[in-house]
Amino acid sequence: MPAQSHSIPPKIRSETSPLGVYAGVILGIAVLGAGAVVFFFNPSTHGFYPICQFHRLTGWNCPGCGGTRSVYALLHGNVPLALKDNALFILLLPIIALRGAWQAGQKSLGRPVGQFFPAKSLWVLLATALVFTVLRNLPALAFLSP
Repeated sequence: MPAQSHSIPPKIRSETSPLGVYAGVILGIAVLGAGAVVFFFNPSTHGFYPICQFHRLTGWNCPGCGGTRSVYALLHGNVPLALKDNALFILLLPIIALRGAWQAGQKSLGRPVGQFFPAKSLWVLLATALVFTVLRNLPALAFLSP
C-alpha cells in the first residue's frame, strides 16, 4: 500500500496574540489595583503590607526597604519624601518606564525585542544595589535610610 501524503495547512499568524493582549490587560488591572491600595492606605500606618525579612533578621536596610512608602509619597506628589524613603527605587522608575515604552514600541513595529534588560545591565544593577545597600547602612549616610 502506498503511503498517502497529507499536506499540513499553514498556521494562521496574527500580529498580536490574544493571550498577550489578555495578559497585558490583567497586568494593567493588577498594577492599577495595587496602586490604588498603596494610594489609599498609608504603609506607615497600616500593618497589612509585607515586612522586609532582611531588615527583620539583620537590622540593616536592604535596597528595597522603604519602597512601598516611597511609592505612597510619589503617588501623593511628595517627591522629596519619596527620594528619602528609597532613592534608588525612585531613580530607577523612569529608566524602567522608558525601557518598557521602547520595548512596546519595538514590538508594535514588528521588530525583534529581546530581553527586557540584557545580562550586562542586570550585573550593573546588582552592583549598584549592593553599593546602595552598604551606603544606606553607614552612619555617615543615614539620610539614605527610610
